[in-house]
Amino acid sequence: MTIPFNRTAILFPAALVAASCSAQSNGETQTASSGHSVAIEEFAEFNEPWAAAFIPATRMLAVTEKAGTIKVIDTGAGTIMPVSGAPEVDYGGQGGLGDIAFLESEAALTLDAPRTIYLTWAEAGDGNTRGAVMGKGQFLCSAEACAISELEVVWRQTPKTSRRGHYSHRIAIAPDESYLFLASGDRQELEPAQDNSNNLGTVVRLNLDGSTAEGNPFAADGGVTSEIWSYGHRNILGMDWDADGRLWDVEHGPAGGDELNLVAEGANYGWPTRSYGNHYSGKPIPDHSEDDGFTKPAITWTPVIAPGDMVFYDGDMFTEWKGQALIAGLQSLGVVRVAIDGETASEAERIDLDERARAIDIGPDGAVWVLTDGEEGKLIKLTAE
Repeated sequence: MTIPFNRTAILFPAALVAASCSAQSNGETQTASSGHSVAIEEFAEFNEPWAAAFIPATRMLAVTEKAGTIKVIDTGAGTIMPVSGAPEVDYGGQGGLGDIAFLESEAALTLDAPRTIYLTWAEAGDGNTRGAVMGKGQFLCSAEACAISELEVVWRQTPKTSRRGHYSHRIAIAPDESYLFLASGDRQELEPAQDNSNNLGTVVRLNLDGSTAEGNPFAADGGVTSEIWSYGHRNILGMDWDADGRLWDVEHGPAGGDELNLVAEGANYGWPTRSYGNHYSGKPIPDHSEDDGFTKPAITWTPVIAPGDMVFYDGDMFTEWKGQALIAGLQSLGVVRVAIDGETASEAERIDLDERARAIDIGPDGAVWVLTDGEEGKLIKLTAE
C-alpha cells in the first residue's frame, strides 16, 4: 500500500539567510557561493538508507535500506510504496543492501511494464564469511506497490572474507550502456588491492549481463583478473560519469587522505602502498611521489569528508553547477561541490546540512535529493530559489 508522508522543516545552525514557506512544508534557505539561493526541505524518513536512484523519466525515487528493504517514494505526491522481492542480505557492520541502478534506455517504459534493475548487497558465505554481489532482475510497479522478480546474482566479490566493511559495491553504467562498471572494496584486507589474482580493491568492467567485458587491460590473465579495469583502491563509495564521458570515483582514505580519482584503464591508485592518510594506528603511509608508478588522486582531503556517494550535476535548476560533481559527505555533514576542468578538479563549495549525507541523486526537474545516514535517515530536497 502507499503511505503518505508529512513533510517537515529542517533547522540548520549553518549560515541561514532566510526561511521560505509553502502550503506543504516549511524550509530553510542558504546562499551558495555560486550565487544560488538553496532552499532545503526535509521530505521523508528512511531506516538506514544507503542508495537512491530515480526510475528514468519519472519522479519516482527508489531507496535501498541497509537491513534489506527497498521503498519507492513519489517525490511529487510524497507517498511511499513498498517493494517486494528484495534479496536476503548479510546485515551487519557496513554490510547489507547496497546500490540500485536502472537503464536510461528503458525510460519510455511505463511503471507497470517490467524494466531492468541492478542491485548490490552483502551475501553470506561459508564459515562466517561474506562478500559483495550484484544481481540483475526485473522491476515493475502497480498503483499500490512495486516488485522485483527474476533477480539473479551475476557478479561476486572474490574472495569472501570474515570482515564486515569496505564492500564499496557502487554501480556506474556507461552513458551509452555499452558496459557496467562496479567498485569492489578492499574489504579491510589492504594487501589484496595490489594483488590482481582477486578482485578486491578494484573497479571491474562488465557487460550489462554481468559477464566479463572483452578488452579489459588484464584479460590475458583470465579468471577474475580479467574483470579488472583499475586497482589499488580502498573503499569507493561514489562513482559517476562527467559530461565528457570520463568515469570518476570518490573513496575513503584511512586516517586522512580521502580521494577523488579519475578512473583510467589499467591504472594503479596505490592503496595500501601509497596514501595521503595514515593507518589508524598512527603508522605512516608514504605519500604519492613523482614517478612512483601509481596514479595520484585529483583531490585529496585531510581532514576527511568521508564521502558517501557522488553524482555529476546535469540538471537545469542550478545553472552554475552544470557539469560539476556533488559529493554526499558523511563527515563533512553536507554536500561538497567540485568543479571539473578536463582531468583536473578543485573543491568549489560546501553546502551545510548538519547531517551525515549518505546518498545523492538528481531529480527530473534538476532538484538535488540527499539521503542522510542512520536509523532515522532523512530524504532532503535542495531547490534553487
